[in-house]
Amino acid sequence: MKSYLAIFLIFAVVLFLSTIFYYSQFPFEADKVFLSISTFLFSIFTSFFVSRQASRFNKIREKVSEFGGKMSTIYRASGHVNTELQKKIGVIITAHYKKILTTGKWNIHYSEKSSTLTGIHDLLDEHVVDAEVTKVSNQALGAIVKSLAACQDVRKQVVTLTEERIPKEQWVLVLFFAAILISTVSTIESYNVIFASMLKSAFVVSVLSVIYILYKLNNLMYSEHIMGQRSAEDVIAIVEGNK
Repeated sequence: MKSYLAIFLIFAVVLFLSTIFYYSQFPFEADKVFLSISTFLFSIFTSFFVSRQASRFNKIREKVSEFGGKMSTIYRASGHVNTELQKKIGVIITAHYKKILTTGKWNIHYSEKSSTLTGIHDLLDEHVVDAEVTKVSNQALGAIVKSLAACQDVRKQVVTLTEERIPKEQWVLVLFFAAILISTVSTIESYNVIFASMLKSAFVVSVLSVIYILYKLNNLMYSEHIMGQRSAEDVIAIVEGNK
């Protein structure tokens, strides 16, 4: 539904700008050299930032998936210790991911204080009795403790990556070059010429779309459901025995 709405909005903006350009006359036309220079500068800056933020987004997505994998390992391994421990760990893990689904925020446990890992540690202290530890349960406990440590590392890495946003001064440069490029394109003659008006409007919308994509990547809002919803549903399905 959102994709159809986005396509409709793009066409609406293109049509609106085409109408403006069709009936607008500029007193001068910028030299094509300015157009080439502004296009080059804008593409260089935006391509660098888009590539950097896309790489950051993918790293965070991998780390979030890794966290979910460790949670699944903890739950499955706890079954080799005792059933009661596995049941209570399942409750903590389910509550952890249902909070993500309820709030719609994949990063809620990274941006806010979370008791998931400490809660599991407390359960280990409560349910593990040295005299009852067998060879299999000892190996399972080792896997659980190792996974908990890995989860803590992942959490710290995600928090660090989340803070690596584009600085304000670099945003100023991107917007500055975008404004120059749009202004230069706008001076191209298109009065009473439908095709030229549509090309100009499409070009302007393309520039604005690049900035919008960069903004979403910078704020980790690009396909965020992949990181949050799908990962949460997968882990909950494992705990509930559906996978």
